[in-house]
Amino acid sequence: MTDDLITAGDPTRDTALTFGLDTFGDVTVTTDGDPVPAHQVLRDVVAQGVLADRVGVDHFSVGEHHRDDFAITAPEVVLAAIAARTERITLGSAVTVLSSDDPVRVYERFATLDAVSGGRAEITVGRGSFVESFPLFGFDLADYEVLFEEKLDLLARLRAEEPVVWSGSVRAPLTGQQVHPTTARGAIPVWVGVGGSPESVVRAARHGLPLMLAIIGGAPARFRPFVDLFHRATGGTLPVGVHSPGFVADTDQEALDLLYPHFKANRDRIGRERGWPALTRPEYEREAADGALFVGSPETVARRIADAVTALGVQRFDLKYAHGTMPHSQLLRAVELYGTQVVPRVRELLSDEGARTGA
Repeated sequence: MTDDLITAGDPTRDTALTFGLDTFGDVTVTTDGDPVPAHQVLRDVVAQGVLADRVGVDHFSVGEHHRDDFAITAPEVVLAAIAARTERITLGSAVTVLSSDDPVRVYERFATLDAVSGGRAEITVGRGSFVESFPLFGFDLADYEVLFEEKLDLLARLRAEEPVVWSGSVRAPLTGQQVHPTTARGAIPVWVGVGGSPESVVRAARHGLPLMLAIIGGAPARFRPFVDLFHRATGGTLPVGVHSPGFVADTDQEALDLLYPHFKANRDRIGRERGWPALTRPEYEREAADGALFVGSPETVARRIADAVTALGVQRFDLKYAHGTMPHSQLLRAVELYGTQVVPRVRELLSDEGARTGA
């Protein structure tokens, strides 16, 4: 199969700017502060994905975690439920923890999702920022690097949807087996999620897969060298996306005040596990003012996204809109504002900038 056939109908080869929403399915509380059980959180995530489709968001992606503060352990199942109630939105992972999964099963599951969604599935693979899946599925953390490297190599080969010959040290070899089902469009789009190391950027380029930068701290513009490195390594033929946290409410103050207690609780819980100091309100507000936290009214968030897209020269922006125990009703409002006000305003701002500069 030629590369032209592999990439036919592949949105990762499109250079038009698109916008997504990401969630890890954080376990939430009600507006009265009562815990919401995981089974209801999963149904709420489906409702959020359906709303994202309705308000015009381009992509909806869900993360994979295996711990009690996140409800989603099987992204493809959640995405299939969303697929049944939507028509146009792309449905993907953020991320599939490839190191502790099997690339053949990953491709089969997403090929199945691609069929039931009418060609709307995509995969973002990464090593993940948590390690619970390694002992859970019987993998040794000492093999952290080789697991991801070899499995990414196999997944990239599987995209050709032809019999595969492959061997490595982390799973049984393939000796010409065909993986089923195949897709109507000939391949599933696969992005590589990275945290911003040069080695990870080069790895994605080496496999000919587009890059999704997880920018979760600091000024987005400081990641421009990684974008430039990727473009040099690929000849500028593949897109780059950004995944960053944020939240949208009707006013700046409301957004800051609603998000803070949930964001802090989530960050401090993880921080206790990793030895980080507790988050303070001044630190939070500094990150919201000029860092990687896109929080505020639709106008504020739109301007910050437009600035980041311009500074980085990326083709996609995904907002991680759910944080810790934020109630479902607040998340629905954020989804609505992002699709109906933020995204159109970003496009308007970038169009005006292009007209002004002649770009």
